[in-house]
Amino acid sequence: MATLFAALRSFLYVLFLIVTVIPWGIAVQLIGLVARGNPVYWACANWLHVSILGARYICGVRWRIQGMENLPKNEQGKYVGAVLLSKHQSTWEALAYPALMPNPLAYVFKRELLYIPFFGWSMARMDMIHINRAKRSEAWRQVAAQGKRLAEQGHWIIMFPEGTRVARGAKGEYKTGGTRLAIGSGVPVVPIAATAARCWPRKSFLLRPGVVDISIGKPIPSVGREPGELMSEVEAWIEAEMRRLDPQAYPPAAGA
Repeated sequence: MATLFAALRSFLYVLFLIVTVIPWGIAVQLIGLVARGNPVYWACANWLHVSILGARYICGVRWRIQGMENLPKNEQGKYVGAVLLSKHQSTWEALAYPALMPNPLAYVFKRELLYIPFFGWSMARMDMIHINRAKRSEAWRQVAAQGKRLAEQGHWIIMFPEGTRVARGAKGEYKTGGTRLAIGSGVPVVPIAATAARCWPRKSFLLRPGVVDISIGKPIPSVGREPGELMSEVEAWIEAEMRRLDPQAYPPAAGA
């Protein structure tokens, strides 16, 4: 019965997303006729905030965040460019980060997403980094050039170093693209742990009530570092923090 109820609420939530994204997407297109960049970004972020509120009130998916004070600022208290490197278990955190973060984010994503009606069309109006995965060397040059430009403007480039969503309690291979970008741009990396698979597992639209914990680590300087060494530090922090936030998902350490 609980699974049936969760399935019904999940269906209503997906319907809620479809019903709200269409008028919002049309409004973003109209805004995009007279503005680009941050005004369009915040218009889209407002829909994403509505989407996670929908998950909260329809499906019972709540969240709590710790470490917001770690997000990098300069001496004047203004947010500065950085590369955010996050655990990726679910669609939830991809929707939630622009809604919850106080500074514009730039995602690195495959170009095909731009063709999704309303959602993709809105993304095309923002300062994001869309790549052609079929042309890997060209894609990396594009990421490096656009990422550096956005970081210099004070934006945060957000990447998922494991490359794809991983199951709760699992660990993928941490790739060095994010640390290479940070080193090339001269900005810090910020590790983030998130337990979204508790409520919204990968490859599923069945949402269950619960709490998603997000933990933001302290900025790690990238200047003078090697990409692999820096990513190893990021990986160690994220995986240790995941075990702290969601110990039920991980087997006990050997000898424990």
